[in-house]
Amino acid sequence: MADHGSVATIRRGDDPRPMSEDPAAPAPSPGPPAGRSEEPHASGLAAWLTSRRWAWLVALVPMLVAVAALGTIGEAERTPSPTDTMPRDLDSTLGTELRAQLPTPDTSTAVVVFSTADGAPGIGARVPDLTPVAREAGAVPAGPSQGGGQTSTLLVAEDDTAAIAVVPVEGGSSTEVADRVTELRAQVQADLPAGIEAQVTGPAAVQADLTEVFAGADVRLLIATATVVALLLVITYRSPVLWVIPLLVVGIADRVAAVAATQTLAGLDMAWDESTVGILSVLVFGAGTDYALLLISRYREELRRVESRHVAMAHALRRTAEAVLSSSVTVVAGVLTLALSLTPTTRGLGVACAVGIVVAAFAALVVLPAALVLFGRWVFWPRVPRFDPSTGEAGSTTERRTLWHRLGAIVARRPGAFALGALALVAAMAVNVANIQTGLDTADQFLDKPEAISGSERIADSFPAGVASPTQVVSTAPAGQVMAAIDEVDAVSSARVTAEGGGVTEISVVLDTAAGSDAASEAIRDLRAALADLPESHVTGQEAEALDESEAAARDRLLIFPLILGLVLLALGALLRSLLAPVLLVATVVATYAASLGASWWIFTQVFGFGALDSGAPLLSFLFLVALGVDYNIFLLARASEGLATEGPRRAMLTALAATGGVITSAGVLLAAVFLVLGVLPLVVLAQLGVIVCIGVLLDTLVVRTVLVPALALLLGERFWWPRPVGGTAAAHGGQLNGW
Repeated sequence: MADHGSVATIRRGDDPRPMSEDPAAPAPSPGPPAGRSEEPHASGLAAWLTSRRWAWLVALVPMLVAVAALGTIGEAERTPSPTDTMPRDLDSTLGTELRAQLPTPDTSTAVVVFSTADGAPGIGARVPDLTPVAREAGAVPAGPSQGGGQTSTLLVAEDDTAAIAVVPVEGGSSTEVADRVTELRAQVQADLPAGIEAQVTGPAAVQADLTEVFAGADVRLLIATATVVALLLVITYRSPVLWVIPLLVVGIADRVAAVAATQTLAGLDMAWDESTVGILSVLVFGAGTDYALLLISRYREELRRVESRHVAMAHALRRTAEAVLSSSVTVVAGVLTLALSLTPTTRGLGVACAVGIVVAAFAALVVLPAALVLFGRWVFWPRVPRFDPSTGEAGSTTERRTLWHRLGAIVARRPGAFALGALALVAAMAVNVANIQTGLDTADQFLDKPEAISGSERIADSFPAGVASPTQVVSTAPAGQVMAAIDEVDAVSSARVTAEGGGVTEISVVLDTAAGSDAASEAIRDLRAALADLPESHVTGQEAEALDESEAAARDRLLIFPLILGLVLLALGALLRSLLAPVLLVATVVATYAASLGASWWIFTQVFGFGALDSGAPLLSFLFLVALGVDYNIFLLARASEGLATEGPRRAMLTALAATGGVITSAGVLLAAVFLVLGVLPLVVLAQLGVIVCIGVLLDTLVVRTVLVPALALLLGERFWWPRPVGGTAAAHGGQLNGW
């Protein structure tokens, strides 16, 4: 970014030495009259934000406003809807919406499974002992009793080792359902006869256990994320003081983002769930800290060549702002593509993340620079950057023999070999992509097996597979016609009317197919085909919802993937004023995504034993890898662009690598670690998302952005920037210049 404004001399009480002159600046203005102390002249908004007179106000006022907003407004609250996580206008969603016309639309179902402690037959003889327990829990008639053919609250398995009771659970919100299930579990355990075990499962219990997963999750996730960020900032800066300032600024920005995002979603009447704020927090910490690392790295460089820390920060901010703004605008546009998703909570997540990135960018470009200049150079202790009048415009970082300087020199000698090697590594990691399966069964959604899942597995041992989670058919057609159509489906084990009213009938259907299997999906399709000629007849329930979710996720990927790539292409093209470079960069991002998916799939299957990816994981991981991966492209190539006209494409790229290699690597490692923190929540989809993004970001920062992209740029030379004209001397184009 062009640097405007300069300082010819400064006169400060603590250090009256003349300051080095900025060669890109206009002629210096006359100094102040003798005997007066004046703030060095530096024009523009950046200079105003970081000036001695206004910096404290710029830093303090937003922080005070943020604290006041957190204390008075707080995060918005919302009563969840049953269709929040269901794709719009698909059959299971329409069935759930139609079910709302029943007299008891807010009733869910729990299933209590009683079993013998030793797994031996004989529970049938103890039915009289269990019936009072089931009735006390509120069980409804479940099937014929052992004798006399009378209706009983218990249904005994044919193997005589287990019995089940169906219990309606009332409650509109997930918290109310969770409270009722907790009471139910305590209730059935209280009067349980000796030698009998009881577990509560069913849809209501699954919802309750999901709620339990997120109980206190925001606090745990925030503490874990802040701890990881603090540790990595200490390692990066090797200072016991400096890390506190960016962590404090980004931490407050994270809380402001949570308030602003939820209030925005509430104002737009958009859905969000427990995971939205958690993912938002990880994104704000990751992106905000990345921006902070870039700013502070450039600030450190400027402090070596500029005596006044205020002017140094103004220069650093001007040269960082273009990269950060380009990055943040691209990320905002990218995450907003989620607003096109069929799933309400996914649309809400996109808007929430957009708000979070705006807050993070504001904190990094306005609050953080002002906060940093309030302190002297001592905040970098013990590695305090000293003013050196002999330091040139490029800054001392690029001329020192750093790791990245040496890496650039090595890559420059054989760029073709390094490009082929990097591509071979990426291709090898991506091999597994063709084997990936998507669509997690309910039982596979938890890292730690809760009671709802273990109870469901116990039922599957003794009853038809679909008993624990029956499929619902909701219809406005006469019940007899609906039952006749259902009976035509071979996979149906049993069916019964469970609710009627308002012209709507609900029928509970037990399938004899294993949950999450291809046979279960085929059974749902057969049911829908059998009901196709009946008016307003829909199939819902866990199996139907999983099928629709998978189909909706495939549609979202088909629509959103190309759109995100197109936005990134436009952003890079506008920033670099080039056509070929953006295409190559986007190709590397897509290759990185494929490699991270392939490597993650191997880890999931061989280490964790997962049988599939969650349907939403590929889309979210693609979004974050592409949208955030473009940050590192922008950081590297924006720096290369600064010297393109004067140094030529070869030296400009190597200088950029030497100057940004450290900050890109630090930012990438930090971002990868932050996303991996999602694994503190015992939910498979978040763990999968964290692992995929972690691997992708590490691959991007350690291989693609530091080896492959520079190698491609060196191989292509001026053609890499086509059609943008490039300058530079013949020596610069030739390569062996000042040690490169």
